[in-house]
Amino acid sequence: MFAKLQELYEAIDNATGQIIQTHSHEYRCHAGCSDCCHAAFDVSLVEGYYILQSFRELPRKTRRIALKNADRAMKEWNQMIADRADLATVRIRCPLLSDDKRCITYMARPVNCRTYGVPTEIAGTGHVCQLSGFQPGTTYPTIRLDVIQDQLQAISTEINRDMGRKRWPVAAILLSERPQQGG
Repeated sequence: MFAKLQELYEAIDNATGQIIQTHSHEYRCHAGCSDCCHAAFDVSLVEGYYILQSFRELPRKTRRIALKNADRAMKEWNQMIADRADLATVRIRCPLLSDDKRCITYMARPVNCRTYGVPTEIAGTGHVCQLSGFQPGTTYPTIRLDVIQDQLQAISTEINRDMGRKRWPVAAILLSERPQQGG
């Protein structure tokens, strides 16, 4: 089920790796920085199932802590939706972030996490981590997330035609075997 996703992730990792290599002074991500782990975002069905598979392999205590964090994050997500908050400005701690600021399912991290820190574009609007050295108004190689999101939706609809068109916050993925749309 995950072969196409893993192929897409490999292409994304290669593209971000090239940007990092050619713009190493601007790229400032490092172990222990968790800015991206506090961004409010959702994931596709296939990414959710991939995260869930990795999550199930974790020790019970680690899963229990993450589920408590997921409860909190889901409440914050639902409040954000109710308030019609701007997703780009809301800060919600990812339930997969450990106390030592590491992702507990790092190998299964979704596209948003894989591309955070390099210039991205969504629907013609550029985005970059505020902690990076990428300068506004300067042209850089850019990852087009809307194209990738279309690919993720295509893979997801192969799994389930209806659910594959929806997206969920990571907390909803962890809290339910069949994710309930979080917004």
